[in-house]
Amino acid sequence: MPLDEGFIGREYPPSSPYEVGREKIREFADAIKDDSPLYRDTEAAKAAGYQDVIAPPTFAMRLSVLAQEAVVGDEQLGLDYSRVVHGHQAFRHHRPIRAGDVLVAVAHVDDIKARAGNDFLTVRAEIGTVEGEPVCTATSTLVARGTAEEGEQS
Repeated sequence: MPLDEGFIGREYPPSSPYEVGREKIREFADAIKDDSPLYRDTEAAKAAGYQDVIAPPTFAMRLSVLAQEAVVGDEQLGLDYSRVVHGHQAFRHHRPIRAGDVLVAVAHVDDIKARAGNDFLTVRAEIGTVEGEPVCTATSTLVARGTAEEGEQS
């Protein structure tokens, strides 16, 4: 069944707060094989002008996924996640994510399109501190394969 375009513009409640730890940053940097001292060494980060170690830019994906869970789990939307592939990802950083940040993410459904029998769902996650400081905007396009009506074009 195709996704309901009436969901475009929907905003979901904020994710639970996520505290960014130095060890999580280091583990992420290890996973992507980036040995920058900015991700590991507090003194190196301070020498570069940061308050503490910072996270690699794609660390924001962790928070983006938290926001997407609200959309994916919305039974009214009817997304069959077993048919979903990740089609596109973009980040716009307002400032680096750093150790000690306590972040939340708010999901927005920006677009739903049907093409060649597939549904394309664009979700924007506004990531910020619990105090309301913007940190990153993450935009993802999820493709639900074979869920749209054949012949539909948007």
